[in-house]
Amino acid sequence: MLAYTTLGVADFERAKTFYAALLEVIGADYVMGNERIALYGKDMDNPMLAICIPYDKQPPSAGNGTMVAIRAGSRASCDAMYEKALALGATCDGPPGERMPDVFYGGYVRDPDGNKLCFCHMGPG
Repeated sequence: MLAYTTLGVADFERAKTFYAALLEVIGADYVMGNERIALYGKDMDNPMLAICIPYDKQPPSAGNGTMVAIRAGSRASCDAMYEKALALGATCDGPPGERMPDVFYGGYVRDPDGNKLCFCHMGPG
């Protein structure tokens, strides 16, 4: 259903470095972009995550209650993405763990621009 989700960033080069390294943990890569937007994913036929300098050139802001959940594929991949994000300069917003037993496992971070991310696995183990 979704084509892509966009997060506004203040430092485009820093954000590209952060997301390229983070998303390679789950096999995602740069798909397309230009001087103000970069889209990452598996290909253009699957959902992508975009980072951009806001079009209106106003400062980006992380919305209260706004979050991007990235399907990691397994609990181990959730843990790996969480650790990778912290190593890349993200801050913890909730360590990985069971949120709903055998239904939802997730870890939460804020990227260097304050955007909230969740790395999750849905379903048993």
